[in-house]
Amino acid sequence: MLLDTASLYFRAYYGVPDSVKAPDGTPVNAVRGLLDFIARLVQDHHPDDLVACMDFDWRPHWRVELIPSYKAHRVAEETASGPDEEEVPDTLSPQVPVIEAVLDAIGIARVGATGYEADDVIGTLAGRAAGPVDIVTGDRDLYQLVDDRRGIRVLYPVKGVGTLNIVDEAVLREKYGVDGPGYADLALLRGDPSDGLPGVPGVGEKTAAKLLASFGDLAGIMAAVDDPAAKVTPAQRRRLDEARPYLAVAPKVVRVASDVPLAPFDAALPVAPRDPAGLEELSARWGLGGSLQRLLSSLSG
Repeated sequence: MLLDTASLYFRAYYGVPDSVKAPDGTPVNAVRGLLDFIARLVQDHHPDDLVACMDFDWRPHWRVELIPSYKAHRVAEETASGPDEEEVPDTLSPQVPVIEAVLDAIGIARVGATGYEADDVIGTLAGRAAGPVDIVTGDRDLYQLVDDRRGIRVLYPVKGVGTLNIVDEAVLREKYGVDGPGYADLALLRGDPSDGLPGVPGVGEKTAAKLLASFGDLAGIMAAVDDPAAKVTPAQRRRLDEARPYLAVAPKVVRVASDVPLAPFDAALPVAPRDPAGLEELSARWGLGGSLQRLLSSLSG
């Protein structure tokens, strides 16, 4: 099981009231919410291995170089001395180091890589996996990894993580008319305002799906644009032809990396905390209470 950790703690933050606080009054709703999420996932799905995949770089420079608008709207105003910073609620960002410390003390593998997003870590680990993989994320971009043959599916939270949409190839074909790899082509053609991807003007989701159904993939679509005999409307041909500079770089931006260099780690689900004393201190300091106990109970059970 691969967790898109930031996606889940954002959901926890907005799903758990900020009245959930540590003894000193600091909000810990994201911390406790995430612990409850993981407890429920372990209890319901019994993974052998579990990895909390982290964003070490949520807006990698190599993606921005290719498409400067990539996630640009999420960047807070740069200070004169500081780097780009993602706009996050000011009561969430202080909780992230607590989440990291608690996961480390429990012994849940926390994995990231400099210059890469969690999506890229997930893509790399899913590609390496010998057995079935469940990817838990609220980010549809990861639908591109769905692969029935290899048992890779996405668990998409609808309400908390107690209600999950299980996304396999049948779901993708029914909803979008594509398979996993086809979803990446669909996404880059239609664009995604939430990620700052312009897409091809005039090509929405339905048109993109029809083009992919007719010509297979992005390469097939562009070959059709170059073929006067191909059944592409004049407007579509013009729009796709004009979008060539974008379409030349978009695949590298949209497709998750599969070759991220990762340090060795142990993905096995722990049955007892790695650092019991440290975890006890964290629990007392941050008032983790029942949320931590529920997770430890699900791990030991």
